[in-house]
Amino acid sequence: MKKLLLLILTGIAVTAQAQQKPNIVLFVVDDMGWQDCSLPFHKSLTKQNRQFRTPNMERLAAKGMKFTNAYANQNCTPSRVSLMTGMSPLNHGVSSWTFHKDKTAGEGGDQNFDSPAWNMNGLSASPGIPNTVYASPLPQLLRKRGYKTIHAGKAHFGAFGTPGEDPLTLGFDVNIGGGGAGQPGSYLGLKNFGNNKAHSNPRAVPGLEQYWGKDIFVTEAITQEALKQLDSTGNRPFFLHMAQFAVHTPLEADNRFVQRYYDAGLDSTEAKYAALVEGMDKSLGDIMDYLERKKLDNNTLIIFVSDNGGLTDVARGQPRNQHNAPLRSGKTSGYEGGLRVPMIVYWPGVTKPATVSGENLIIEDIFTTALTAAGGSSKGLVQKVDGISIAPLLKGGKQSPDRTFAWHFPHQRAAGSPDVQPFSAIRKGPWKLIYLHKSQAFELYNTDRDISEVHNLAAAEPARVKAMAAELGKLLKAGKSNMLVDKQRGKSIPYPDEVL
Repeated sequence: MKKLLLLILTGIAVTAQAQQKPNIVLFVVDDMGWQDCSLPFHKSLTKQNRQFRTPNMERLAAKGMKFTNAYANQNCTPSRVSLMTGMSPLNHGVSSWTFHKDKTAGEGGDQNFDSPAWNMNGLSASPGIPNTVYASPLPQLLRKRGYKTIHAGKAHFGAFGTPGEDPLTLGFDVNIGGGGAGQPGSYLGLKNFGNNKAHSNPRAVPGLEQYWGKDIFVTEAITQEALKQLDSTGNRPFFLHMAQFAVHTPLEADNRFVQRYYDAGLDSTEAKYAALVEGMDKSLGDIMDYLERKKLDNNTLIIFVSDNGGLTDVARGQPRNQHNAPLRSGKTSGYEGGLRVPMIVYWPGVTKPATVSGENLIIEDIFTTALTAAGGSSKGLVQKVDGISIAPLLKGGKQSPDRTFAWHFPHQRAAGSPDVQPFSAIRKGPWKLIYLHKSQAFELYNTDRDISEVHNLAAAEPARVKAMAAELGKLLKAGKSNMLVDKQRGKSIPYPDEVL
């Protein structure tokens, strides 16, 4: 009898302890630019902000903290691997987006250069998989701490035919629609989300067969399925990785919202894009409504972030290369438009309502923040974690002015703006140095004074260029990051410190 009573009391204690851990919602948007919302991340509302309608982003910011200097990587898979591992791209080696096993996707445009070896198969929670980074993923760590772990939407953690293709191999208990593709075959249920009888479209959204042939957008279908999973968590805390395919191409009309943008005079492309944004925002609102209805909002950490800068040089409406202004360029570039992203955090009892931080942070910090919130630690993991907890910033603290971020993209894209080219970059405080691989030239900007990166100060600040290039070279070599290959010379271009 005493043993039975002890077991009951122990069970109650464990349940109470589990309930004290915050639920975690990581809401990741695909390709959403810094300006693609009605919530300003610049000094005031801009022309671009006025094109969009995102009341739930505004609602989340009113409850928590908005970050105006948050950074991700230049395109999707590198950021998603950083989110799951807490690693810098220089250390996880996934420097571009993954697709087919052992193949580099989306290359071309210059016969004189070639990509070096890189982890083209993405992330793996199992050792010994070629061309992957082996690490302890966030959902695996949270599951060990008692969390129900749910993935919903875009995964794109690893290439087709590798373990990382399936979110279940990374510690998720549930996978809703996630696979190896970086974009949906279609957003439309009437088109079966890209699925066909021949199963020949690798970008088709897996699962969700119950919605095939129905007039529903995949953004809505994924949200509905995620909320069903939240209803079955019992007393366990949950980790919901809500990773919408929106607002990635293909730009298909969401008929719930698109007419208002046609009526506002936007061209067809931009009207469809704005409707994708509003549909994504509705998903955020549906989740917030659920949390409030179930009285879970006071114990749920919500992190909203985009995986890279906004698309602007291809697929968007006219004029091109203006959609992220005042930031320069966009997705896949090393300029602010490619790296700076919208980010909002609400942590009950930690964040003060309607606060704004201009402190620098980077996407791998989310890993450490979420793990710390769950009572975990980055000690003893397979990987060395580069991200730090942003809890001090959420309480109004300041970042170290010496903290350094770095990026690496030794790849070529087949089409697009001249701004989109192979680069490595380093940021310290407001200063950012970009090393352009093909020309082996440097560009230096103070983004506090020159947010549009118009004035290259490399010639005026040779000592700063030399110091930052030396640090960047050291970081690249420490992470064994390979440089772009010069095919004419038959070897890699020099590291930035070697040029000077």
